[in-house]
Amino acid sequence: MKKLIISILAFLSTSMAVWAQGGGTPVDGIVAVVGREVILQSDLEKHYLDYKSQYRNIDNPEEIYCQILENLVYNKLMVHQADLDSIEVTDEEVEYRLNSKISYFLQQVGGDVKYIENYFKKPMSEIKKEMREMMREQALIEQVQYNVTGDITVTPSEVKRFANEISQDSMPIVPTSYVFGEIVKIPPVSEEEVNAVKERLNEYRERILRGEKISLLARLYSDDPGSAAHGGDLGFVERGTTYPEFEAAAFNLKTGEVSQVIKTQAGYHIIQMIERRGESVHVAHILIQPKPSTDEQVKAITYLDSIRQIILNEHLTIAEAAKRFSDGPTKDNGGLAINPYNNSNVFDKQTMDEATFVTINKLIPGEYSECVPFVNDDGVMAYRLIYLQERVSEHKANIVEDYDMIKNAALESKKYDALEQWVIDKVKVTNIKINAQYKECDFVTKWQIP
Repeated sequence: MKKLIISILAFLSTSMAVWAQGGGTPVDGIVAVVGREVILQSDLEKHYLDYKSQYRNIDNPEEIYCQILENLVYNKLMVHQADLDSIEVTDEEVEYRLNSKISYFLQQVGGDVKYIENYFKKPMSEIKKEMREMMREQALIEQVQYNVTGDITVTPSEVKRFANEISQDSMPIVPTSYVFGEIVKIPPVSEEEVNAVKERLNEYRERILRGEKISLLARLYSDDPGSAAHGGDLGFVERGTTYPEFEAAAFNLKTGEVSQVIKTQAGYHIIQMIERRGESVHVAHILIQPKPSTDEQVKAITYLDSIRQIILNEHLTIAEAAKRFSDGPTKDNGGLAINPYNNSNVFDKQTMDEATFVTINKLIPGEYSECVPFVNDDGVMAYRLIYLQERVSEHKANIVEDYDMIKNAALESKKYDALEQWVIDKVKVTNIKINAQYKECDFVTKWQIP
């Protein structure tokens, strides 16, 4: 089965097939029936327009329509099976998926909810209403797929056979990768600095209450690089998508109201409510992160310099050194950094910030860097020693150096084959009707749809 590459906008803009409630009459032409599920011409057209917006020069529109229809029939077959298996998805799970998708998309457009509303030509409440059933359907499909493939594994001999069946010319190029550890020191922030930050935020709060715009103050003073350029505007915030303290304060505000100073892992904030829509709040904020004094920063640098010498003199492993000396999250997991993109210890240039890459690229395996400044995931100023454990140069994938990657590919291939066979078997016992206009699509014959 061919899989379509659908952008976020394309995914969000696809609406569900809808039946009219009276007499079973569809609101537009029926393209396919899968069990009790229906695919309408309007569904097909929307997907096609989304595809066309990405790939403007389409040489064979008929083929694209067939690919889209195949994808839709596959999804409806899964939903039909979920109904037969009495698989249910809770409203809470649907809302979580919906809010996560909206929040992610808002991040991609700088928190500009108006951008999304203008794109779809409808308010966010209507967009979410249309998406809600899509999220439910997606959850059902994933559960059916898991029921089919969840117990599938691959043996070492299957991995080897899979690798041997791939021609060398088809093997992907694996970019240079790195495994590194870190010893982190976070300079403490004085109580005087914290009090000074609170005073500044209270001063800004008073100025806002007297009529100044939070947007101007945020541009001038906020330490949040993502929102400061937008006047502190965070767009719509959903429950469960930000720090609990921030969320508690934001959802208790009335329109135009400004919060007291609140503390989160990121620092100290004041928040202004702009608009509330149900369980979403549109807010702006000013963030100030207390900074350690120059003396404390010098102490941190001196401390790490001495730790580096201890590590070298005592020949400590990165795990031993991190356990004894580090303030960072790697302290208890062997000292090695975790790549959030693949949940492994392996990074490439694209999954590191530029400063980290520059430092690591100068090291040889087994070497520690000098003390370097950085900002951690919570936006806190810190210092660290970076240890390069391994560098693997760019190469064609092979089973010796890239066994885990090839194993995952073999596993996905085996799951894919199982799903394809599942579809063929289910087609034999499921009522599937395809409009005569699309009877020439390859999958109709391949799946033996009557």
